[in-house]
Amino acid sequence: MIRKTDFYIDGAWVAPVEANELEVINPANEQPFAVISMGSEADVDKAVASAKRAFESWGWSSREERLELLQSLLAVYERRADDMADAITSEMGAPISMSKAAQVASGIGHIKGFIRSLKNFTFERPFREDKPEQHIVFEPIGVCGLITPWNWPMNQVTLKVVPAIAAGCTTVLKPSEIAPMSSILFAEFMDEAGFPAGVFNMVNGDGPTVGQALSSHPDVDMMSFTGSTRAGTAVTKTAADTVKRVTLELGGKSPNIVLADADIEKAVKRGVIHCFNNTGQSCNAPTRMIVERSVYDEAVQVAIDTANKVSVGDPSEEGRHIGPLVSETQYNKVQGLIEKGIEEGATLAVGGPGRPEGFNRGYYARPTIFTDVSNEMTIAKEEIFGPVLSIIPVDDEDEAVSVANDTPYGLAAYLQTGDVERGQRISRKLRAGNVHMNGSSNLPGMPFGGYKMSGNGREGGDWGLEDYLETKTVSGWTE
Repeated sequence: MIRKTDFYIDGAWVAPVEANELEVINPANEQPFAVISMGSEADVDKAVASAKRAFESWGWSSREERLELLQSLLAVYERRADDMADAITSEMGAPISMSKAAQVASGIGHIKGFIRSLKNFTFERPFREDKPEQHIVFEPIGVCGLITPWNWPMNQVTLKVVPAIAAGCTTVLKPSEIAPMSSILFAEFMDEAGFPAGVFNMVNGDGPTVGQALSSHPDVDMMSFTGSTRAGTAVTKTAADTVKRVTLELGGKSPNIVLADADIEKAVKRGVIHCFNNTGQSCNAPTRMIVERSVYDEAVQVAIDTANKVSVGDPSEEGRHIGPLVSETQYNKVQGLIEKGIEEGATLAVGGPGRPEGFNRGYYARPTIFTDVSNEMTIAKEEIFGPVLSIIPVDDEDEAVSVANDTPYGLAAYLQTGDVERGQRISRKLRAGNVHMNGSSNLPGMPFGGYKMSGNGREGGDWGLEDYLETKTVSGWTE
């Protein structure tokens, strides 16, 4: 059993103020493999005080100093990438091949992206060329509370910690208590990289305790949260009393429009695989496939054939299979929504309730496809966060856009069409922060975030840096 019961505060590993241990469960076998501590308000107070002290110097550190330390972090991260992959596979069930190629690699990509942005970012500039005495200055906002989820742990940790410290802020990280081992390892990376004491702090714990203590703390200047919309609204309400900045990356119910002029086989196969990737546990997963009726039957058959080839397996083994869901709670939620889809009259085309054949333990779910879904059904409205795809028929382009936008979420949207102008026209109409046409994906450094109840703010590149900066005007500036 791994024991990691200390928190990282003020440049050292320290015991919690009060002992409160929690077992970390491996979702592949339902067995505990590690023990951590659950923090308290007193632990948060210590971490915030450390970050506040460190900001007095770190907030005025040079670009060169921050770049050197970020390069050191990148080197440590790359050297210990296999350790990180093992941690992610054990804590949340991502197959080891995916952990290495995507989960771990996303963190490396973000660190490199923010290094590029920091090198080129203009922190001070004239308001206008003809008015040099009017100056704009971007300054770090201060102490930042960062709350990250379990589904893409290093993707989200690096999207928050790295731009915050690159901007000159100091940080207190609360990772998910469900999958904390990767963040504990990341704290080791930060320590080895040599960041000054207090620039980065980490306290494990749950949302109602540690999360609320961070959100309400008067010395925390900003909260950045990624997770469920329900928890995001709680962070926002708690933060309101101290009028701190809050940025949110929340849930999604992303549409994937497949028009008749697309390459149906490629488009549908790609959409099914993407939906099931990470066992469906991605906020931007294309979980609603909206198909033009003239090619609906063909699309459904391709989807069924593709899903029947998706294998479920032990995440510790190399391969292209999908692993278990992260927890018993998540497993029960997914099972309940699959049952709801059947109850509300959707056609179960593939999969269904229960574990896949050959599994009697572990939080494994069957890759599932529902057809003949209407957008009013629960499975088309609620974020399932499992390997479940709903296929919805529509008559034409206008109905496709209407159905796509008929959701309280707006994180991502996907569009498959063989007509470039048509694709551009529709992409402008889709109410989502990210639109992907014909299998395209964002380059590192592009802004990621959503509309509506999918959140506010943008992560990645210059936009990620700007989230952690205050804007100051200085009149009478002379060179």
